[in-house]
Amino acid sequence: MKRFLKYALILAVLAGLLAVGLMKLQAVWCEKHKPKFHEAKVVRGDIVAVVNSTGRIEPVLKVSIGTVVSGPISELFVDFNERVKKGQLLAQIDPRICKAAVARDEASLATAQAEVARVVAMRQQAINDEDRAEQLRKINEDYLADSMMDQYHYNRESLDAQLEVAHASVKQAKAMLENSQANLKYTEIRSPVDGIVIDRKIDEGQTLAAQFTMPELFIVAPNMEKEMFVYASVDEADIGLIRDAQKQNAEVEFTVDAYPEELFKGRIHQVRMNPTTLENVVTYPVVVKAPNPELKLLPGMTASLTFHVGQRKGVLKIPNAALRFYPKSEHVHKDDRKILEGASKEENKDEEEQSTEDNRPATEKAEAGRKRNQRHVWIVKDHLLRAVPITTGLSDYKFTELVEGDLKEGQSLVTSVKTP
Repeated sequence: MKRFLKYALILAVLAGLLAVGLMKLQAVWCEKHKPKFHEAKVVRGDIVAVVNSTGRIEPVLKVSIGTVVSGPISELFVDFNERVKKGQLLAQIDPRICKAAVARDEASLATAQAEVARVVAMRQQAINDEDRAEQLRKINEDYLADSMMDQYHYNRESLDAQLEVAHASVKQAKAMLENSQANLKYTEIRSPVDGIVIDRKIDEGQTLAAQFTMPELFIVAPNMEKEMFVYASVDEADIGLIRDAQKQNAEVEFTVDAYPEELFKGRIHQVRMNPTTLENVVTYPVVVKAPNPELKLLPGMTASLTFHVGQRKGVLKIPNAALRFYPKSEHVHKDDRKILEGASKEENKDEEEQSTEDNRPATEKAEAGRKRNQRHVWIVKDHLLRAVPITTGLSDYKFTELVEGDLKEGQSLVTSVKTP
């Protein structure tokens, strides 16, 4: 009997040791195989929402200088990148043909003026003859026949008409002379504005033919050191934010490849209403005005722009990684699994709607747009995930503004999970 009790005691001790060992082994196994949640904290700070785009730098104004006369270029007085003043002589077209035309028209004008003098003299003679004939008729009507009186009268009227023709010929000759003199002045290519020659399209000795189209000789850009334009293309989905930023006179920052370490700043000048559609993508041109005191911004440069479309100061910020996190069902508390089921249904619904045309009325689409900011984030509670409903606001590349939700500063949110 004692031996039996002894063996029973030994077996009980061994069973207890085995149970303890199994419990520890199970605890170690559970600890080793439980999921590891990576977390990030809710912080307080500022959020600046931005819209990024690329653009092309151009002068505010480009003046194209051409010519309306033809001929060879006899002299060039300016080259690329030279500063010019208004009225400065840029090039000279051979003026010999135009000078000959001026001399010809001066002679034509002199001839027309001499013709006026000749007709005036003849008309005065006709007036005198008509006056004498009328005086003789007053003395005695038989002195001159009616036919002679008609001859004197209509000769004078004929010379009146010739005088009008002569005066018209003088006007025509003056107009032709003015045209020739203008063409002679056009042989001198002068700058209409102060600026910098950014393009020269002619060489000395080149012959210009202006009969069909006006040839472009120079392009002068005024006030390049004052300001430049940056022409950006912005997607239609962001154009509302850009227009709001323009009303708030928000700042625009951009960089160029020539000076990668330097940050340039400007303001939105225009949001133009002429869209461009390329492969069903609609973009609008946005013009940014930027100062250029050191002439570092040159025409044709490519700019990488950042539009500041919104700013919040001192708000709670949620890491974007927490918003992107989507847990598996086995890691979620049973009370919150219906959220995953609803999200799965919505996801399938979205896929179906993307494959077919969306026939929802505008009111439903607008409501869906308003609900887009209603999200869920996940926290760890009793080794399982619990959902916290939130409403989001502005976002930047790393954080999103918390508008509504039961979260506090410093609280940890799950951003990913690692399952052994």
